[in-house]
Order: sequence, then structure tokens, then C-alpha cells
Amino acid sequence: MRVLLVGNYEPDAQQSMARYAAWLERSLRARGHSVTTIRPTPFFSRLARHQGLSKYLGYLDKFLVFPSRLRSLARAHNLVHILDHSNSMYLGTLPKTPSLITCHDVLAIRAARGEFPQTRTGWSGRLLQRWILSGLRGARAVLCVSQKTASDLRALTGDTGAEIRVIPNALNWEYKPLGAVSGGLAARLGFGPGDPYFLHVGGNQWYKNRMGAVRIFARLATAKKFANARLVLAGKPFTAALRDAIREERVGERVIELTDATNEELQTLYSNALALLYPSIEEGFGWPILEAQACGCPVITTRRPPMSEVAGDAAILIDLADIAGAAAAIAAGLERREEVAAAGFQNLKRFDEETIAGRYCAFYAEILGERSVSLSR
Repeated sequence: MRVLLVGNYEPDAQQSMARYAAWLERSLRARGHSVTTIRPTPFFSRLARHQGLSKYLGYLDKFLVFPSRLRSLARAHNLVHILDHSNSMYLGTLPKTPSLITCHDVLAIRAARGEFPQTRTGWSGRLLQRWILSGLRGARAVLCVSQKTASDLRALTGDTGAEIRVIPNALNWEYKPLGAVSGGLAARLGFGPGDPYFLHVGGNQWYKNRMGAVRIFARLATAKKFANARLVLAGKPFTAALRDAIREERVGERVIELTDATNEELQTLYSNALALLYPSIEEGFGWPILEAQACGCPVITTRRPPMSEVAGDAAILIDLADIAGAAAAIAAGLERREEVAAAGFQNLKRFDEETIAGRYCAFYAEILGERSVSLSR
């Protein structure tokens, strides 16, 4: 089968989407398929002298120049897979080519519709999200990464007749348990190689709930058993609001800012953390849950989908409405830390790379009407 994968615009620097594209290309080729990955080429955005202007000139690269190239290349392939729902408008350029799109989440669409008071979307963002939703409504086949994402998508699009299939993500990097934190990384973090710490991985998006992680940690830090523990926040630089929250909770010396961590550094941090503290409010999937479990790190996450969906029975689940109760549940759950970590390894079997890749190929076959035909040609 000749598959054309449509990836994301590189200047947008969406690392998780780049890793997803690389994983799928590698997995399909391992199964004997011919795979080409394309993405919009930066041209107009490079002419900008200011970052704000670069964003809007990038729209020319993505939405004016790229569609004609996509349409031309699609003719030489059996199937086109658009790898990110934010590029749903490309489906309109493929009226005759079998196609599908991966929907990772619909959080930005819901935010643009005013569903989340925690964030506001500007006028241009609202227009863009309406365009994305219109494209999704016209999709013939959609692959959703969680039941939660599928449910949210159906609520937005209604019954369009599209085939919606839930296939979870697989790990897209070879995370595994590692030895102790190196002296160099420990020095960068500002504590000793064997010092205890909780880990949070994520950016400053409101739904990642970094402030919630700080507040939960502040409550944990009052317990004798966690008297020497730190909280490492790995991701983007702290916002002013987050720094204010850290000061208000009086844990300024114990919360560590770590930016630009590599996969290797994250692997080490997962492997040595007391637990991953991942109290997200919303997600499309929640990759850090699997990454932590692959490294033998107990997971603490929110008792709501898709976090609970991904973590299964292998995590300490907490209620964000009760910070004191959440801290108590964490303290009790970590009494059986090794049991939680072992359950995490078992949970990972649901996300086996070979099994997930096989489900992708089966879905491709259904789209092409080749249920009984070998797809290795």
C-alpha cells in the first residue's frame, strides 16, 4: 500500500506531533508499506522580521501554497492520512482520494466556543477553530486517540456519517527504567542525585494544571514523609502567575523549573521520581502517563477521562476539587509504590506498538474496502 502521511508545519514546533508522525512512518514501513511524509514548507514565514508576523505569514505556507502540492502528491498514493485534526481543512483538497484524519483532542475548538472560562480565544483563533470544525464535519473517516476525544468530537459534529474509530496512542519513544540521576542533571536541578522529588511534565496550557500540581505538592510537603521532597516541573518556563502561586504556597525553594529537557533526561527523571504528579483538568490522551509507567514511575492523575482511561487501574486517582483529600490519597497510595509501578508495566500492554500499528493497518483496509486483502503490497 502507498500511504501519504501529512505532518505538521515545522515552525510550529509541535514535538509530540513530530514524534507521532515519525512513529507511524516507521511502523508502516516495518510492515512493508510504501510511505511518504510531507508537511508545509516554510517560505513566507521566513520573510518575517517579527515573530507575530511570522505566525500569519505561516498561514500562507500552510493554507495557500501547500494544498496544491498535497493534491498533486495524493494522486500517486492509495491513501492519505492527515495526522493532526488542526489540518482538517486539507480534507477538502482530496475529494477523490481515500483519506482519514487523526483527532487528538478538540480542546481548542471547545475553548473557541467559550466552553472553558479558564481561557479566552481571540477573533482570529475563533475563525480558525470554526474552519477546523467544518473540516472535521466533512471527514469520511476519523481516528480518535481516546474514547473521551471520540465522545467530544461526536458532541461537536453530530451524526455526519463518518466512520469514527478509537485507536489509542502507542509510546513513540523507547522509554524504559534507568539508573540514578547523574551528577550533571542533579546539579542542573539544584539537588543531590538521590534526593526525593515528584515530577510534572507539561506546558503552561491551563488544562495541564501546573498550579494544581503546586498546590497539591504544597499540601504533601507538610507531611513528615515528604519533608525533603521537591517538585520538578519539566516543560515551558514558568509564567508570572505560576511564580506567584509558588510564592503563595511558600514552596519557592522546593519547586524546580526545568526547561528544554531531552527525552533522555525525562527518562532519567521518570525513572527516579517518587511519582509523576499529573493532575490535568482536560487532555486528549495524556502521553506522560504511559511514559512514566514505562520507566517504572508510579502515576498520580485525575479521576476523570481520558486520564483515568489511559492509566487504567494502574494509577493513584485523585479528585481536583479536594486538594487535602488528594494529598491524603497520594500519601496512602505511595505506601504501595512498588505495586502501583508494577501495575503500570501491566497497563502498558494495552498500548503495545505492534498491536496499535496492526489496528491502524486494519482501519486503512476498511477505508479502502480491502478487509480480506493483504496490505503488504
